Amino acid sequence: MEYLINQYPLEQGALEIQYIEEFFGEFPRRKTAEEIMTRLTGRPHLILMCLAPIPGESVRVPVSFKVAHEIFSNEEDPKLADLVGRLHGSVAFAGRRILYSWIGGTRRDWRGQGHFRALNEEQEVWAVKQGFDEMVIKTKNKFYDMRGTLDSLRFQVVKYERNSFDNDESKVYLSKKLHPDIFQEHKSSRTLVEAA
Repeated sequence: MEYLINQYPLEQGALEIQYIEEFFGEFPRRKTAEEIMTRLTGRPHLILMCLAPIPGESVRVPVSFKVAHEIFSNEEDPKLADLVGRLHGSVAFAGRRILYSWIGGTRRDWRGQGHFRALNEEQEVWAVKQGFDEMVIKTKNKFYDMRGTLDSLRFQVVKYERNSFDNDESKVYLSKKLHPDIFQEHKSSRTLVEAA
């Protein structure tokens, strides 16, 4: 299967993400375009979206997305400063570039078809070309499908924060060292288009 992936500039990508998140019932609070632009402005970032045909039609619709950005050891944004603090001792920042895979997902009807994997592999290609050393992802214990995909992509758990009331809500931090040889592990056939 050939995956069609669009790479978006900031404003257009933020609007597309705000639109597609309406299809995710499990997201308790969806990101607004303004929130996405505020987070990404002034820092290296990547917005990718996978398109797929509606069954029985030739029209392609957005079915999966990933947004990543660089994080720094001296973040001023409270949420990012908290993230960096939580990663302290698990991820080395000094003299290294760290890419944080911030938000993403696949619409329910298209899950299990490799869209998320294709996006992640394309994200790795971009990250290596941009000179990143490591990619970090935070998820919840209950997202088994996502964790399974990350496992198959050779992400390693670097930290686990147990939620004492509900283990499903526990936070899992995963990491992958980046280098050109990782492309040999890629399995998806992808076409990347820069959205105009």
